[in-house]
Amino acid sequence: MLEPELVERITARRAELDELEEQLAKQLAGVRAERDELTVAERVLERVSEQIASEPT
Repeated sequence: MLEPELVERITARRAELDELEEQLAKQLAGVRAERDELTVAERVLERVSEQIASEPT
């Protein structure tokens, strides 16, 4: 009977995939956070550049 062995393999693979999903979700959250930070930095840079450009020399 291979059925218990197959169930065990399926369960083990599901656990591996659950762990991988968790790792990928954390990685994706980190990527999104960094992207958001870069968006803010870009806005600040644009504002500072505009202020500098509008100042009399």
